[in-house]
Amino acid sequence: MLEVKRISAAFAAAVLVITVAAQSAAAQQQSILIFAAASMKNALDDVNAAFTKGGGDKVVASYAASSALMKQIEQGAPADVFLSADIDWMDYGAKHGLIKGDTRFDLLGNRLVLIAPKDSAIGNINIGPGFDLAALAGSGRIAVGDVRAVPAGLYAKAALEKLGSWAAVEPKLAMAESVRGALVLVTRGEAPLGIVYETDAKIEPAVKIVGMFPENSHPPIVYPVALTINAKPEAVPYLGFLRTQQAKMIFERYGFIVLTKPAN
Repeated sequence: MLEVKRISAAFAAAVLVITVAAQSAAAQQQSILIFAAASMKNALDDVNAAFTKGGGDKVVASYAASSALMKQIEQGAPADVFLSADIDWMDYGAKHGLIKGDTRFDLLGNRLVLIAPKDSAIGNINIGPGFDLAALAGSGRIAVGDVRAVPAGLYAKAALEKLGSWAAVEPKLAMAESVRGALVLVTRGEAPLGIVYETDAKIEPAVKIVGMFPENSHPPIVYPVALTINAKPEAVPYLGFLRTQQAKMIFERYGFIVLTKPAN
């Protein structure tokens, strides 16, 4: 009789383990996985929390350079939504059949700025043609996202080329794997200057903006968003939420330029 009870208890425990595992798997299936540009982190974390609080599914976000994220999607990463910091990497996803083209739209805009540590002696700089950024940096380095792939780095290179500063600046660059990596280098004092998005500078009290790059010095900074080709149905309402007035207010609070008209 005791042996029967032991078997019954063991069977019940096994059923419980299976049930919990199934519930855990279901919970994971119900979450939405977002791959978003590193510069989106603070604002998008708040947007995601608002979406879930309003009755939406749980959102899990992975932040990195848009280039790295798209390459991960190409290699099979199970992202539901891709939010890029430039058009080129979204175009790459469309060309290779990695996104649902009919769900794509331009969500946000941003600005490119020159930053320095908060206690730097460098004051406001007028950035224009012939701007001698190399001389301003002196013997120090200039932090920037990798100019070969990271959107913020690509914008920075385009601006410096347009202003005639690229040849002198290139040897002084300290390239990071993302725009947030460049921000950290300036925050820690490892670079006296950095080129980042305005929104990055605004969330970091240890740095200050010393100059704004002219908008005509680089391609427009646009953040497109789309569902990936393997997106779960639960991601559709999330994409719609990004266009709401509630999301717009959060994005604008962090300094982003909202390019879409709110749906409500």
